[in-house]
Amino acid sequence: MIAAGGPMFWVLVILAVVAVLTYFDRMIDLRRARIDYQDFLKGVFNVLDAGSEDEALAICADVMAPTARVVETAIRHRNGSARILREAVDSQGRAEVGRLDRRLATLAIIAQIAPAVGLLGTVIGFIRTVLAANSQELVSRADLLNGSMEALVSAAFGLFVGIVATVMYGSLRVRLDRTVVELEAAASQVVGYLSAMKEKELSK
Repeated sequence: MIAAGGPMFWVLVILAVVAVLTYFDRMIDLRRARIDYQDFLKGVFNVLDAGSEDEALAICADVMAPTARVVETAIRHRNGSARILREAVDSQGRAEVGRLDRRLATLAIIAQIAPAVGLLGTVIGFIRTVLAANSQELVSRADLLNGSMEALVSAAFGLFVGIVATVMYGSLRVRLDRTVVELEAAASQVVGYLSAMKEKELSK
Protein backbone atom coordinates (compact mmCIF):
# COMPACT_ATOMS: atom_id res chain seq x y z
CA MET A 1 0.00 0.00 0.00
CA ILE A 2 2.84 2.38 0.79
CA ALA A 3 4.54 1.70 -2.53
CA ALA A 4 1.26 2.14 -4.41
CA GLY A 5 0.21 5.29 -2.59
CA GLY A 6 1.87 7.74 -4.93
CA PRO A 7 3.11 11.27 -4.11
CA MET A 8 -0.09 12.36 -2.33
CA PHE A 9 0.34 9.48 0.11
CA TRP A 10 3.57 11.03 1.40
CA VAL A 11 1.90 14.43 1.67
CA LEU A 12 -0.73 12.75 3.85
CA VAL A 13 1.99 11.09 5.92
CA ILE A 14 3.50 14.52 6.63
CA LEU A 15 0.08 15.89 7.59
CA ALA A 16 -0.48 12.91 9.89
CA VAL A 17 2.86 13.43 11.64
CA VAL A 18 2.15 17.15 12.12
CA ALA A 19 -1.30 16.33 13.50
CA VAL A 20 0.05 13.81 16.02
CA LEU A 21 2.84 16.11 17.22
CA THR A 22 0.41 19.02 17.55
CA TYR A 23 -2.07 16.88 19.45
CA PHE A 24 0.38 15.66 22.08
CA ASP A 25 1.93 19.12 22.46
CA ARG A 26 -1.48 20.68 23.11
CA MET A 27 -2.62 17.78 25.30
CA ILE A 28 0.37 18.15 27.61
CA ASP A 29 -0.13 21.92 27.80
CA LEU A 30 -3.85 21.63 28.57
CA ARG A 31 -3.23 19.04 31.28
CA ARG A 32 -0.74 21.34 32.96
CA ALA A 33 -3.20 24.21 32.71
CA ARG A 34 -5.91 22.51 34.79
CA ILE A 35 -5.62 22.72 38.56
CA ASP A 36 -8.03 22.46 41.47
CA TYR A 37 -8.80 26.16 41.38
CA GLN A 38 -11.08 26.00 44.42
CA ASP A 39 -8.26 24.81 46.69
CA PHE A 40 -5.86 27.23 45.05
CA LEU A 41 -8.18 30.19 45.63
CA LYS A 42 -8.84 29.10 49.20
CA GLY A 43 -5.11 29.15 49.94
CA VAL A 44 -4.62 32.55 48.31
CA PHE A 45 -7.62 34.04 50.11
CA ASN A 46 -6.36 32.75 53.46
CA VAL A 47 -3.01 34.44 52.86
CA LEU A 48 -4.68 37.68 51.79
CA ASP A 49 -6.91 37.60 54.86
CA ALA A 50 -3.73 37.46 56.91
CA GLY A 51 -2.58 40.64 55.18
CA SER A 52 0.32 39.12 53.25
CA GLU A 53 -0.06 40.30 49.66
CA ASP A 54 3.54 39.44 48.75
CA GLU A 55 3.10 35.86 49.91
CA ALA A 56 -0.08 35.55 47.84
CA LEU A 57 1.80 36.79 44.78
CA ALA A 58 4.58 34.30 45.49
CA ILE A 59 2.05 31.46 45.62
CA CYS A 60 0.67 32.53 42.25
CA ALA A 61 4.17 32.73 40.77
CA ASP A 62 4.95 29.17 41.92
CA VAL A 63 1.90 27.67 40.18
CA MET A 64 2.39 27.33 36.41
CA ALA A 65 -1.26 27.56 35.40
CA PRO A 66 -3.46 30.19 33.68
CA THR A 67 -5.64 30.48 36.77
CA ALA A 68 -2.64 31.49 38.87
CA ARG A 69 -1.65 34.20 36.39
CA VAL A 70 -5.18 35.60 36.34
CA VAL A 71 -5.31 35.66 40.14
CA GLU A 72 -1.89 37.30 40.25
CA THR A 73 -3.11 40.02 37.88
CA ALA A 74 -6.16 40.59 40.05
CA ILE A 75 -4.05 40.95 43.20
CA ARG A 76 -1.73 43.44 41.51
CA HIS A 77 -4.74 45.58 40.51
CA ARG A 78 -6.65 45.17 43.75
CA ASN A 79 -6.25 48.84 44.71
CA GLY A 80 -7.70 50.11 41.45
CA SER A 81 -11.35 50.76 40.71
CA ALA A 82 -13.77 47.90 40.06
CA ARG A 83 -13.69 48.67 36.33
CA ILE A 84 -9.90 48.64 36.17
CA LEU A 85 -9.77 45.38 38.15
CA ARG A 86 -12.29 43.69 35.88
CA GLU A 87 -10.61 44.93 32.69
CA ALA A 88 -7.20 43.73 33.88
CA VAL A 89 -8.55 40.29 34.77
CA ASP A 90 -10.48 39.99 31.50
CA SER A 91 -7.44 41.03 29.47
CA GLN A 92 -5.20 38.50 31.21
CA GLY A 93 -7.86 35.82 30.83
CA ARG A 94 -8.09 36.42 27.08
CA ALA A 95 -4.31 36.24 26.81
CA GLU A 96 -4.23 32.92 28.67
CA VAL A 97 -6.99 31.43 26.52
CA GLY A 98 -5.14 32.61 23.41
CA ARG A 99 -2.01 30.81 24.56
CA LEU A 100 -3.96 27.61 25.22
CA ASP A 101 -5.74 27.85 21.88
CA ARG A 102 -2.58 28.28 19.81
CA ARG A 103 -1.90 25.68 17.13
CA LEU A 104 -5.32 24.10 17.68
CA ALA A 105 -6.26 25.55 14.31
CA THR A 106 -3.53 23.37 12.78
CA LEU A 107 -5.51 20.25 13.64
CA ALA A 108 -8.72 21.75 12.29
CA ILE A 109 -7.01 22.64 9.00
CA ILE A 110 -5.49 19.16 8.64
CA ALA A 111 -8.87 17.58 9.34
CA GLN A 112 -10.36 19.64 6.51
CA ILE A 113 -7.65 19.32 3.87
CA ALA A 114 -6.58 15.68 4.37
CA PRO A 115 -9.64 14.24 2.57
CA ALA A 116 -9.14 16.80 -0.21
CA VAL A 117 -5.49 15.74 -0.58
CA GLY A 118 -6.63 12.12 -0.70
CA LEU A 119 -9.16 13.03 -3.38
CA LEU A 120 -6.41 14.75 -5.37
CA GLY A 121 -4.37 11.55 -5.14
CA THR A 122 -7.40 9.64 -6.39
CA VAL A 123 -7.76 11.89 -9.41
CA ILE A 124 -4.02 11.62 -10.18
CA GLY A 125 -4.22 7.83 -9.93
CA PHE A 126 -7.13 7.62 -12.35
CA ILE A 127 -5.40 10.03 -14.73
CA ARG A 128 -2.38 7.73 -14.77
CA THR A 129 -4.65 4.78 -15.46
CA VAL A 130 -6.26 6.55 -18.41
CA LEU A 131 -2.90 7.68 -19.77
CA ALA A 132 -1.54 4.15 -19.50
CA ALA A 133 -4.56 2.81 -21.35
CA ASN A 134 -4.19 5.39 -24.16
CA SER A 135 -0.43 5.25 -24.53
CA GLN A 136 -0.18 1.72 -25.81
CA GLU A 137 -2.29 -0.76 -27.72
CA LEU A 138 -1.77 -3.62 -25.31
CA VAL A 139 -2.37 -2.54 -21.73
CA SER A 140 -1.15 -4.89 -19.04
CA ARG A 141 -3.10 -5.64 -15.92
CA ALA A 142 -0.27 -4.19 -13.81
CA ASP A 143 -0.51 -0.81 -15.56
CA LEU A 144 -4.18 -0.53 -14.75
CA LEU A 145 -3.79 -1.79 -11.19
CA ASN A 146 -0.99 0.62 -10.34
CA GLY A 147 -3.06 3.69 -11.10
CA SER A 148 -6.18 2.24 -9.49
CA MET A 149 -4.31 1.30 -6.32
CA GLU A 150 -2.80 4.77 -6.08
CA ALA A 151 -6.29 6.25 -6.34
CA LEU A 152 -7.79 3.95 -3.73
CA VAL A 153 -4.92 4.18 -1.23
CA SER A 154 -4.85 7.98 -1.43
CA ALA A 155 -8.60 8.22 -0.90
CA ALA A 156 -8.61 5.79 2.03
CA PHE A 157 -5.60 7.30 3.79
CA GLY A 158 -6.89 10.84 3.25
CA LEU A 159 -10.18 9.95 4.93
CA PHE A 160 -8.33 8.17 7.75
CA VAL A 161 -6.09 11.17 8.48
CA GLY A 162 -9.06 13.53 8.30
CA ILE A 163 -11.16 11.45 10.70
CA VAL A 164 -8.34 11.01 13.23
CA ALA A 165 -7.45 14.72 13.10
CA THR A 166 -11.11 15.60 13.66
CA VAL A 167 -11.29 13.34 16.71
CA MET A 168 -8.06 14.79 18.13
CA TYR A 169 -9.26 18.35 17.56
CA GLY A 170 -12.60 17.60 19.20
CA SER A 171 -11.01 16.06 22.30
CA LEU A 172 -8.66 19.02 22.71
CA ARG A 173 -11.51 21.49 22.19
CA VAL A 174 -13.52 19.82 24.96
CA ARG A 175 -10.54 20.06 27.33
CA LEU A 176 -9.97 23.68 26.37
CA ASP A 177 -13.62 24.59 26.93
CA ARG A 178 -13.53 23.02 30.40
CA THR A 179 -10.36 24.93 31.24
CA VAL A 180 -11.92 28.19 30.04
CA VAL A 181 -15.02 27.62 32.19
CA GLU A 182 -12.84 27.02 35.26
CA LEU A 183 -10.73 30.07 34.42
CA GLU A 184 -13.81 32.27 34.18
CA ALA A 185 -15.16 30.91 37.46
CA ALA A 186 -11.86 31.58 39.22
CA ALA A 187 -11.70 35.10 37.75
CA SER A 188 -15.21 35.91 38.97
CA GLN A 189 -14.46 34.60 42.45
CA VAL A 190 -11.22 36.50 42.87
CA VAL A 191 -12.75 39.75 41.56
CA GLY A 192 -15.70 39.35 43.92
CA TYR A 193 -13.42 38.59 46.85
CA LEU A 194 -11.11 41.56 46.23
CA SER A 195 -14.05 43.93 45.67
CA ALA A 196 -15.64 42.84 48.94
CA MET A 197 -12.29 43.13 50.71
CA LYS A 198 -11.84 46.67 49.40
CA GLU A 199 -15.32 47.68 50.53
CA LYS A 200 -14.55 46.44 54.03
CA GLU A 201 -11.34 48.45 54.12
CA LEU A 202 -13.17 51.62 52.99
CA SER A 203 -15.93 51.17 55.53
CA LYS A 204 -13.50 51.07 58.43
